Order: sequence, then structure tokens, then C-alpha cells
Amino acid sequence: MTTGEATEVAPGWAAHEIGPVRVGAEEIAAKVAELGARITADYADDPPLLLGVLKGAMLFMSDLCRAIELPVDVDFMAVSSYGSATRTSGVVRIVKDLDAELTGRRVLVVEDIIDSGLTLNYLRKYLHARRPASVDVCALLVKEGEQRVDLDLRYVGFTIASEFVVGYGLDVAERYRNLRGVHAYLGSSPG
Repeated sequence: MTTGEATEVAPGWAAHEIGPVRVGAEEIAAKVAELGARITADYADDPPLLLGVLKGAMLFMSDLCRAIELPVDVDFMAVSSYGSATRTSGVVRIVKDLDAELTGRRVLVVEDIIDSGLTLNYLRKYLHARRPASVDVCALLVKEGEQRVDLDLRYVGFTIASEFVVGYGLDVAERYRNLRGVHAYLGSSPG
């Protein structure tokens, strides 16, 4: 479990609802470089289609894509199980489907955070129906002890405590995505 960087604090505009850093910007950058190198080595013979899960994974996907030294393709899906709440509803809704053809391709799903795992479990089944060669997952964050289903995560950035976090793409009601690090969220749920 990571503790963040003691010197990194929330900017003034966010300080009223943002708590301590859980994963700092420098830690994230180092981990993204490490994951990019591993993915480059693992997929050297057959570069994957990177499938970013919007909106939360947008920053991670952007940085990870640039850290992979292969000619990767990218596509995006948007799925929702939160709405504007801070707890998953358990009901998964596809908001934006992908454009790429998956048949016979190696797919690497890029996720911001895994908590219950129900959304990812649904997404994997949905993708497998399109007959890809493989579907693997790269998650920046995994909440410790929250998983309700067995997950096979090929790449994990950080394991964090079970608390609601924002920053580096993660939001609450579309706010705080632009924080450089990942912070505990201290405010109340808008939904």
C-alpha cells in the first residue's frame, strides 16, 4: 500500500473537500514508466489494442500509452456503475461502445480503479463475446478487500485502502479529475 508524498498537498480550490495524498504524482509517473516497460516486453511480438475505460482512465491511459514503446492502437469505452454517487450501484451501463474490431486481437483494458470488480467482470464478458485473442487488464489502483468477484489482473499500479479517492482522472460528480495525485475525498456525496 502506498502512502503518497508528504510534500504534495491539494491546491487551494480543492482543499475544502480533499484529504491527504494517497498516491503522489511522482509515484504515479514512476509506476507508469514501470508498467509501460513491462507491457512493452510482454507484447513485443504482438502489440495490443489499448482499451481505455472513460472517463476515469483518461489520464492514466494517456501517460501509459506514451510509456509503451510499441505501435499500439487505442480505443475507448465508457461504462457506468456509479452515476454521481461515491458507491457503485452494481448496475453496469455501457455509455459509449468501442469502435475497433476485436476479433483475433490482443486487448489490454486500461482501468483507473478496481473496487468491487463487478464492472470489470461485466466488461470482460462483453469483450470476450467479440472473440479477441486475449483480454488482459492494467489497473492503476485496486481497493484492498473490496472485490466481490475473482479478478485476474495482469498489471496493477497500486493497492490502496478502501476509501473514496479522487484525482489523476478519478472524480466525484465530474470534479477533481485534474489533481496531479490521488487524494482521499473528504466531502459528502453529491448523489
